[in-house]
Amino acid sequence: MRFCALASGSKANATLVEVGATRLLVDCGLGPRILTRRLAEAGVSPASIDAVIVTHEHVDHIKGLAQAVAKWHWPVVSTAGTLSAVSGLPRERLMPTPYGTPRAIGELTVELVAVPHDATEPAAVLVTATRSGARLGLSTDLGHVPDALSAAFARLDYLVFESNHDEEMLRNGPYPPFLQARIASDTGHLSNRQTGDLLQRVAHKGLRQVLLAHLSQQNNEPTLAFDAACAVLQRTAFRGALACAAQDVVSFALGRGAQLEMSL
Repeated sequence: MRFCALASGSKANATLVEVGATRLLVDCGLGPRILTRRLAEAGVSPASIDAVIVTHEHVDHIKGLAQAVAKWHWPVVSTAGTLSAVSGLPRERLMPTPYGTPRAIGELTVELVAVPHDATEPAAVLVTATRSGARLGLSTDLGHVPDALSAAFARLDYLVFESNHDEEMLRNGPYPPFLQARIASDTGHLSNRQTGDLLQRVAHKGLRQVLLAHLSQQNNEPTLAFDAACAVLQRTAFRGALACAAQDVVSFALGRGAQLEMSL
């Protein structure tokens, strides 16, 4: 299994997941031109994408979706609620998928998991390789971590997970009080501290890579997110790779592009 964040942050989000000959895109917040360029850096053609998984309808996750589906005819997998909130998609491309219902796509299985975020029917994504059993969990927009998500993300091989803000930076930053409250709410975004709590629960010896995602450019720093996660993971059995995904470059959990890469 291979994965990389093509973009991760407040402006745009898109993640590539490959299992054998099967290629998925999780979210499509990049326009076709930039998306094509980022995919090329990963050695992938947009036409080879088998499906796009949409976690929720916020613009940084779907900005380029309608154009991409029109151009490359990708099937769109998401919850019925999210699909109803996204306009401009042809009905024949839609694959509504309830929470907890596995959907086979090529050489992998996708399962959507409910998360608390201020969107219509948002989801985390669990991807399992059919042959090897390798499991990747991805969740980038949630205000707190429910027990069901921790259970779904137990025994992962790979994890892409939100570490949105530093609590002190958010309190003292430029955002107005209403926006600070929204971000810090139970349906907003996770702080570095909350992300550490999740890592404490799901880290194990077999977890090979952790990519911290959706870092705020206003209310976080890669060094803060990385150090907070590293401090937690060093107290667990985790001995894999830790890195921070970036907004404007392709980020691999191992290798070029990832910020602050470290193997524990």
